[in-house]
Amino acid sequence: MCGIWALFGSDECLAAQCTNAMKIAHRGPDAFRFENVNGFTNCCFGFHRLAIVDQLYGMQPLRVKNFPYLWLCYNGEIYNHIRLKDHFKFDYETKVDGEIILHLYDRFGIEKMASLLDGVFAFILLDTANRKVFLGRDTYGLRPLFRMLTDDGFLAVCSEAKGLTQITHSTPAKITPFLPGHFEVFDLKLNGKVESVQMDRFHCCTDEPKHASYNSLKGLGTGFELETVKSNIRILFENAVKKRLMAHRRIGCLLSGGLDSSLVAATLVKLAKEEQLQYPIQTFSIGTKDSPDVAAARKVADYIGSEHHEVSFTPEEGIQAVEEVILHLESYDITTVRASVGMYLISKYIREKTDSVVIFSGEGSDELTQGYLYFHKAPSPKAGADESVRLLKELYLFDVLRADRTTAAHGFTAYYLSLPEEMRAPKDGVEKHLLRESFKEMKLIPDEILWRRKEAFSDGMTSMKKSWYISLQEHIESEVNNSQLEKAAKLFPFNPPTTKEGFYFRQVFEKMYPGCYEWIPHYWMPLWIKATDPSARTLSIYKPDKDQ
Repeated sequence: MCGIWALFGSDECLAAQCTNAMKIAHRGPDAFRFENVNGFTNCCFGFHRLAIVDQLYGMQPLRVKNFPYLWLCYNGEIYNHIRLKDHFKFDYETKVDGEIILHLYDRFGIEKMASLLDGVFAFILLDTANRKVFLGRDTYGLRPLFRMLTDDGFLAVCSEAKGLTQITHSTPAKITPFLPGHFEVFDLKLNGKVESVQMDRFHCCTDEPKHASYNSLKGLGTGFELETVKSNIRILFENAVKKRLMAHRRIGCLLSGGLDSSLVAATLVKLAKEEQLQYPIQTFSIGTKDSPDVAAARKVADYIGSEHHEVSFTPEEGIQAVEEVILHLESYDITTVRASVGMYLISKYIREKTDSVVIFSGEGSDELTQGYLYFHKAPSPKAGADESVRLLKELYLFDVLRADRTTAAHGFTAYYLSLPEEMRAPKDGVEKHLLRESFKEMKLIPDEILWRRKEAFSDGMTSMKKSWYISLQEHIESEVNNSQLEKAAKLFPFNPPTTKEGFYFRQVFEKMYPGCYEWIPHYWMPLWIKATDPSARTLSIYKPDKDQ
């Protein structure tokens, strides 16, 4: 990840404002640049770089000789940039994947440009010749982006909200997450202020993306015959992993021992051998000493031959990390915070102890393939399919906060959602049955992992005897008393917490981000079942695997 930050029309001294850009310095440890915009003295860009592609020309704002009037700050990877470059015969000046954004915009304009990008991205594009500012974000919001616009036209944009909370401005303004799959157009006035003139969606997850017509995938069949569908799923899944091998830095993979991360890791190891990468793929799991996830991940790592790392943590270490996790997440959602503690600790280990920089994971697959246990209670296949789409559209509010990479790649997702609703529903008491069936007899991962029951990450990393959420609640019992919880609805009328754990997370969040509670429109909670807690282990339909 990288960190992007920009101001347009600041009333205050830019030298003072730019200190706010340093609040996202953790996103890019390799380099930092702060640059004023020529001719607009109150407009500027800030960029924190994590070098992934093109070590020489990767600094931003990206500018090239062919388009001296264009300034680009973006965070992400554009997987099809070489294919588009060759197809349209663009004359590249760098090896930076984001250069394709400049060429596509110049040739086709903002809407077609955004719709042709296959990747994960958030961008700020400035056109000084036509005095326009453009913002855009990928379909699922896998790359974060926040914006703040005052009534008098001061615009501030940042990868994370914390880079905007202390910015000085003369009129009140809300910080809001930029909507995934959208672009916004602003007129840039001579005084550096802006006016929003267009906000449109360029892609929805249920539609086939426009860039698909430029793909050259072979072997895809037509129709809904089961063997054809299974073959297509395998081809598209492998392609979703393969196109992410564009990084020039070492690649690793989170491995929980669940179905999704195991399939990603196994596919990654297979492709790394085919592409003759000069290093073994590192895999990483985290948990307490008797964690079922750690044991399952070990089996997968041994089977696929990855260089495996096990990160051990205690509930006490997890509890100590909660406040730091909420600071980084910018969320008080219960299940997101719980799951992110493990992600935070394992990321810390990867950064400090290894040289892997680009990290794959299985995030997003449960939303797409109806992997959560509560889908067993869907009243109909259509209800399950509708809920799947809702979850995908809300990924940016929950799961994507804790991990960027996901198997929910455009082509794979659009195809999977196009299948008949009945095919995608849980079958024979098994969630994600179609995905599992597609890889049956492929010997990619052990059969016991292929058919392993869904275990939430925040649950699976601790033992069956005592879940992580129970350890958390026991600690919070001493932090929040009954009378505080009774006043929760009065104190927090928007999304009032109903448990001491929820109250504690909200208190910490409000201390760090006062009045910003609307960033989370609602809590993540299972449907169709009387759930009072998001943990799968609390649901009546939960049945652990026999060997746990």
